[in-house]
Amino acid sequence: MKKERGQLIVLSGPSGVGKSTVIAELLSQRGNIYFSVSYTTRQPRVGEQDGVNYNFVDRAEFQRMISAGELLEYAEYVNNYYGTSLKVIQDRLDAGIDVLLDIEVQGAAKVRARCPDALFIFIIPPSFEELSRRLHRRNTDSEDVIAGRLEKAKVEFREIPSYDYLVINDKVSGAVAEIEAILTAAECRVGNRKSILAQFA
Repeated sequence: MKKERGQLIVLSGPSGVGKSTVIAELLSQRGNIYFSVSYTTRQPRVGEQDGVNYNFVDRAEFQRMISAGELLEYAEYVNNYYGTSLKVIQDRLDAGIDVLLDIEVQGAAKVRARCPDALFIFIIPPSFEELSRRLHRRNTDSEDVIAGRLEKAKVEFREIPSYDYLVINDKVSGAVAEIEAILTAAECRVGNRKSILAQFA
């Protein structure tokens, strides 16, 4: 059954919590969900592809997008801009397709102000020590950068009360199952089933 309108899903969590892995697994299991690829001014990491992991643009282009009002939200994080295209999301939602955003807490706050009916999910590791272990295991950052990411995580954790749901990423399969349950519950909201209700009026 095609939905009248898609659900906007905002996923946040500290660097190193495993969001990308959880999202990849969720997308492989669930149809009718579009992952919104953010725009960023940061350099691609090894193995990242333009248009797949991020849309990589320079600062001048990003600033043009800000001025033109083309972004649903944007934020500056570790000296780089990250942002979400408004048009791409609206087109998908209007077509009845769910849209998933992977954004940090600053960006999420801006989305909450503009799209209060979105679902806000925060992913945490099973412990702070585990987060540190995961960041070290990635082998992509210096000790200074890792220390900065852990400090940033502590600040982000303070924003958890503004989210609707908290998912613990101990095992990827468990985290995905929790997100699936949240999405199923959202689909069962009375407001999302008005077209079915009409026949019982």
